[in-house]
Amino acid sequence: MTTAADQQAFLASVMSRLTGPGSPFELVEEEVLGARIPVLPNRQRAVHELLTSAAAYGDRDYLVTEDRRMSFAEHADAVAAFAAVLREDYGVGVGDRVGILAANTIEWVVAFWATQALGAVTVGLNAWWVPREIEHGLTLTAPKVLIVDAKRAALLTEVDTDVPVLTMEQDMPRLIADRAGAELTVAEVGEDDPSVILFTSGTSGKPKGALHSQRNLVAVADYHRYSDALALAFRGQDYDPAVPSELRYLLTSPLFHIASLHNIVVPRMATGSAVVIYQGAFNVDRALTLVERERITNWGAVPTMANRLIEHGNIRKYDTSSLSAFSLASAPSSVEFKQRLQEQVPFAQDSLVDSYGLTECSTGIAVALPSDIAAFPGTLGRPVFGVALEIRDVAGEQVEEGVEGEVCVRSPYVMLGYWENPEATAASIDADRWLHTGDFGTLDGGRLRLTGRRSDLILRGGENIYPTEIEQCLDEHPDVVECAVIGEAHPDLGQEVAAIVVIANGGTANEEELRAFAAERLSYFKVPSRWRLTTEPLPRNATGKMARGKIAL
Repeated sequence: MTTAADQQAFLASVMSRLTGPGSPFELVEEEVLGARIPVLPNRQRAVHELLTSAAAYGDRDYLVTEDRRMSFAEHADAVAAFAAVLREDYGVGVGDRVGILAANTIEWVVAFWATQALGAVTVGLNAWWVPREIEHGLTLTAPKVLIVDAKRAALLTEVDTDVPVLTMEQDMPRLIADRAGAELTVAEVGEDDPSVILFTSGTSGKPKGALHSQRNLVAVADYHRYSDALALAFRGQDYDPAVPSELRYLLTSPLFHIASLHNIVVPRMATGSAVVIYQGAFNVDRALTLVERERITNWGAVPTMANRLIEHGNIRKYDTSSLSAFSLASAPSSVEFKQRLQEQVPFAQDSLVDSYGLTECSTGIAVALPSDIAAFPGTLGRPVFGVALEIRDVAGEQVEEGVEGEVCVRSPYVMLGYWENPEATAASIDADRWLHTGDFGTLDGGRLRLTGRRSDLILRGGENIYPTEIEQCLDEHPDVVECAVIGEAHPDLGQEVAAIVVIANGGTANEEELRAFAAERLSYFKVPSRWRLTTEPLPRNATGKMARGKIAL
């Protein structure tokens, strides 16, 4: 019988073989932005190098939806044509921002790679935003052109902007056809030049733009190549970078999240694998039909999707035998939930993986393999390839194993900082390039165990929601004296948003009015679904700060 210790010993020997001197994934220390961190000596230096090297994959599937299929070669032609449009018609060049505001679609991916070819910065705007939020994102990043789908184009009538707009349904197909046959030209960029801006909710209110570098995205692709090599080694096979991977990935999270963009769409250029894009509201039957039809091997789902798999009750009517890796991401899940998942979802029994990561880190920080979940329940595994992780006390000093402190990480995956927000950047990343996550935990045998999340974060169906933004919105209502927004347990979403609102004397606002007020100003998932209206002041501590721990619905 193979024990967890046996598996760990074998894993250690394989990792040593893959990362030792002269090996494909040897790590050496180099100075990066003033700090010495481990990097691959033989690496690509720009995101567009992934695009050009993928030409060798030719007619292999790159992007697949329920009704479309695009090969690597077809994708390269479309990217070359659209890059020519952006460069020649809109003057997009190195460092310019190009906004994308749309649901998941093939055109989203084509627009992304065209932007990268030009050395421009892709701004992935949250497709669930309402006009006020869209306006904030556009004002902050000042894109030279904005690419949208029809649904978001309609929202722009309520946004004060003069940014040129291209639609995915009408403009992109026409313009790509007009430039058919264009040669792909790429711009010269540095490793630590910006590549992507993705938004993350902020403790101080409006969403912040996490700025990722060329190095960040290329390093994530290399991490995925390493993971593929590790998996091959476990099966007794040798890794050959010239041989494309037969893995096929189901993409079910939005493309404006790192889970989909950085960790599925970008790395597949390095591995030659297919990306099967799920579109529209999540439906178990539609997702499993794609798994069966496309022989999906890898699927990363948020716990809400996993919970719906548990509730489905008839998964066995689908052929899911191809699924060899099923991972949970974007939100924490309990030991009991993972046990239920393994008991009731056939493909989760031996393939379940859990992880911990942040938008600011581009990819996972720690990953729990099936052996970790079985032998060390409640932990999130060891730090991934290339990540240094420390637990630090309030003075910033590293603590011993078993002692609780703040999770701090340093790696080539850590963002450059927050776009146009040096104060927030300085508060998160220190002079030695350690990212202070604001999450708290311990190390247990080298494995991370989280003990508390970033102060007031609400995790609803995989979306990060900070109360401050919602509270500031509700405070704008003339009848609101003060309010507190908290997360309440929800059986499907993990948490739902709840608001406790203090109404002014003589105020007439009711729940329906406040809900409509918030819905005009916030994305639907941020609008509180539960309310308590009161005239009693909220509890505060001795310094006058709101005592959230004493507030309940």
